Amino acid sequence: MSDKFARSRLRWRFLLSLFAIALISGVILSGAIAVAKTPLAGGETTVFNRSSRAYEQPSVGLNEEEEERHFQGDLAFDAVFVTPPAHINPGLGPLFNNASCTGCHIRNGRGLPEKGQLLVRVSDGRKNSGDVIDPKSLPVDTYHLEASVSLENAPPVPGLGTQIQDRGIYGHEPEATVEIAWEEREGKYKEGTPYSLRYPRPEILLPNGESLSPDILTSLRIPPPVFGLGLLEAVPEATIRNLADPDDRDGDGISGRVNEVWDVEKEAIALGRFGWKANNPNLLQQTASAYVNDMGVTNPLFPESDEEPDIDRQTLEEAEFYAQTLAVPGRILLNDPEIQQGEKLFEQAECASCHIPTLSTGDYEIEALAHQTIHPYTDLLLHDMGEGLADHRPDFLATGREWRTQSLWGIGLTQTVLPYSSYLHDGRARTLEEAILWHDGEAKNSKAQFQAMSQSDRDALIRFLRSL
Repeated sequence: MSDKFARSRLRWRFLLSLFAIALISGVILSGAIAVAKTPLAGGETTVFNRSSRAYEQPSVGLNEEEEERHFQGDLAFDAVFVTPPAHINPGLGPLFNNASCTGCHIRNGRGLPEKGQLLVRVSDGRKNSGDVIDPKSLPVDTYHLEASVSLENAPPVPGLGTQIQDRGIYGHEPEATVEIAWEEREGKYKEGTPYSLRYPRPEILLPNGESLSPDILTSLRIPPPVFGLGLLEAVPEATIRNLADPDDRDGDGISGRVNEVWDVEKEAIALGRFGWKANNPNLLQQTASAYVNDMGVTNPLFPESDEEPDIDRQTLEEAEFYAQTLAVPGRILLNDPEIQQGEKLFEQAECASCHIPTLSTGDYEIEALAHQTIHPYTDLLLHDMGEGLADHRPDFLATGREWRTQSLWGIGLTQTVLPYSSYLHDGRARTLEEAILWHDGEAKNSKAQFQAMSQSDRDALIRFLRSL
C-alpha cells in the first residue's frame, strides 16, 4: 500500500506541475498578446515606469556606449553653473534666469509660472508691425544670434534683448523684475455646472522702477517636459509638411502650418520643430539657445564675440543626447471601459485633428529611435488658438495667435512626477479640464463639444488623458 500511495502522490505532483506550467504559460502568452496589442507610446523605446521618476528613464534599446553617453548627459543636464572664475562649471550670467537645466525642468517635467522657471520673451513692437515675415525673403550673412533674431521677426528691446533675465550675479542688476497677478474668468457648462479659468496679468518693472513700455511685446513661457524629444526629432520632415493644411483645403476648420526658422549652424532656413511656437529646428539648437538665454552660458552655437565659449561642443552635445534619449512612459488601463469611452469622445470631439495619436519615425542617428511607431498626440504644427491664448508676438512665421501642438504622451503623470500641475504655454491652466476650456480658434468646435458633454462624459475624457 505504501508503494501504491507513493506512486499516487508522484502522479498528483506530476499533474499539478503540468497544471502550473500550463497556467504560467497562459499568463505569459496572454501578457505577450496584451503587450502586442498595446499602443506603445514611444514604440520599442517605451519604459513601463509610472513612478515619480517616470520622466527620467533612458530609452529602451540603447547600446552600452549610448547608455554611458546618456548618463554623462544626465550630469551635464544637472550641472549647476557658478560665477567665473571657477574650476567647475564657470560661466553663469552675468544675467540669467536659472543656474541649471534641471532648475527649470525639475525631474524633466513641466515647470510652474514662478520665478526661476517662468520666462518672458520680449520684442520691440515699435519696430514690428505684427505682420509675419517670411524668413526666405530676408538676407542673412551671419549665423550669430543677431541674425536669428532678425529672422524671428522679433526685434530685440534695447537693454533687454529678446528675453528678460530677472537674475544677476553679484554686482550685476537684473534686467527687470517680473510679478504675476492672477485674475479669474467664470463660465458654465451647457448643463449649468460652473467653472472658473484663471489668466495671468504680469507686472514687469525695470530697475528704475518704471513699468515696461506697452510698446514692448511680451510672451510668458513655462518650461515644457523634455522626455521623448529624440523621437519627435526623428519624425521625417516630409511627414510634418504633409500634415500641414494652411489653406484648410479639406474644410474642417483646422489649418495647421509649419514654422520656417533659422538653423544657426547650417546657416539656412529649416523646418521649426521645438519650442512653444516651433521656433527651433533641432535639439542641438534648442539646447544651445537655452544655455545662452536662460543661464547666460555661451557655447559654440551662440558664442560671445571671439572669446572662448563657457562650455565646449562636447558638453553641449552631451546635454542634447540626454534630451534625445529620455524615454516615454507607457500607457495604462487600456481595457478600462471608462477610458475607452474617453478615447472615443476625444476622437469624436475632433481633438485628434491636431493631437494626432500616431506618427512614425524615420532614419535617425540613434538607431534605437529610428523607424518606430509612436503615439505622441501631436502634429508638430502651428495652430491659431484664439484670442484668449494670444500673446500677439510673432515668432518667425508663427503669428501672435499661433502655438505648436503640444504632445500629450505622459501627461497623466504630471502630478505623479511633481506635486503640482500647470498646463499651456504660461501655466495658466491648473487642470486638464481648464486647459481644454482655454482652447479656441481652430479648436473652438472641439471645446464646444466638450462643454456640451455630460459630467460623466467629461470625466471619461479627462480620465483617458490621465491614462496617457
